[in-house]
Formats: sequence, C-alpha cells, structure tokens
Amino acid sequence: MLLEVDQLRKTYDGQVAVRALSFAVAPGEVLGLVGPNGAGKTTTLRSLAGIVTPSAGRVRVAGVDLRDDPVRAKRALAFVPDEPALFDYLTVDEHLRFVARLYGVADAAERIPPLLDELELAHKRGALPGELSRGMRQKLAIACALLHDPRVLLLDEPLTGLDPAGIRRMKATIRARAHAGSAVVLSSHLLHLVEELCTRLLVVHRGRAVAQGTMAEIVAERPALAGLSLEDVFVALTTDDADAAPAAGATRG
Repeated sequence: MLLEVDQLRKTYDGQVAVRALSFAVAPGEVLGLVGPNGAGKTTTLRSLAGIVTPSAGRVRVAGVDLRDDPVRAKRALAFVPDEPALFDYLTVDEHLRFVARLYGVADAAERIPPLLDELELAHKRGALPGELSRGMRQKLAIACALLHDPRVLLLDEPLTGLDPAGIRRMKATIRARAHAGSAVVLSSHLLHLVEELCTRLLVVHRGRAVAQGTMAEIVAERPALAGLSLEDVFVALTTDDADAAPAAGATRG
C-alpha cells in the first residue's frame, strides 16, 4: 500500500474533527473521500499531507511514517487544496522551477514543457497568478503538485473553476497518474466525478467512516440501498439515521 492510515484522530479545542479513521490506498487506486460539509474531509487531507498534526493515529506514505520521518514522507506525496496557495510575484514558469528546486527535480527543464502542455498552461508561462483565471490558478497548483511525480496524490475539489474542456483534461490527468501507479485520494462534492473516476469510496460523517469500499461492496452490506444512485446512497449514509450503520470495509486495511 502506498498510503496507510491507522486510527487517525484530530481534535481542535476539545472538538473531535476526525474519529479513529483507518483506510489504505494501493498503487493505481483512486479513493473518493466524500461527506457533507463539516464531515472532516479537509482535516483528514491536511493530516495526511502533514500540514496539521494528528492528535492520535499513524500515517504511512510509501512505507514511511509521517510522524517519524516527515520530510521523507512528504517528498513522496503532493497535496492540492481547494484554494490554490500561489506566490503573487512568481510567474507560472518560476513557480514550477521553484518547486523543482524544493524537491530536487534534476530534469525539471525536460519535465516542465510537457506538463504545461498537458494542463494547457504553455501560453501562460510568463503570467503572474493575478493575471490568471481561477481555473488557470487551479491548473498551476496541480502542475506544481505533479512535477516531482508524487507516489501519493491528495486532491481537494480539483475541478473548482475549470470550464468543461478543462474538466475533461483534468479527469484525464488524474486517470493517467493512477494508471502510472500513483495512489490518489480525491475529495469532491461532485458525485458524478467521484463515480466516474474513483475505484473505491470512503464516506465520512461527523468525522468517522460510515462506509468504505467499492460501490458494490457498500450496497451489498446494505440491501436497502440496492438500485439507488450514488447521490441517493450518499444521502442515506450521511443522515443521522445512518449513524448506527456499520462502515463497509471498516475493518479492512
């Protein structure tokens, strides 16, 4: 497994944001992390990325414990937040060259042009973030994340601001990274995107897993959900009435 999460817990001022969350993502898998607002999705992603320190539990990235060796673990992953964090006075090209230096990407000069072409940014190489549309800034953040070929890719609402053509291209990019062997965790409220791209689901509600596995596995453990759309399954799982239901696959690594 490229990403292993064991009993992850995070509290803020006594309030529990994530409750004993356990899951794993293998090479080539795209895990859909879904849940209502306030369910703990972003806190989970930020904990996996090492941005916030978990209150308890362990995270291993490509076999490296994030707590014991954070620098080595972080070199194997990339996190794209829902709001791109860019430098106002660096151009598109300078962003990528700066990231290349941070990660020690020796062949950055060869990697950058095809990456810019893939994300339709080549014509914006000299532009500053303030000159870019919201969708272009999102593409730049993803380009920076992909430059060092991360083994684990964490995406929080990756399609925000993209037009239909950009959405199609971004979906192809995500699929290509998974097919190349990366483990991808994708969080989105766009359930059609989740259904189209993700090989497995992790549904969270009030900070804990209420279902985990493929759509077929989740429905098999809850016969009442058979024949429902993903949207209807999501609603059924994330209402208070579903809280007592066991999480599909919750005992599996």
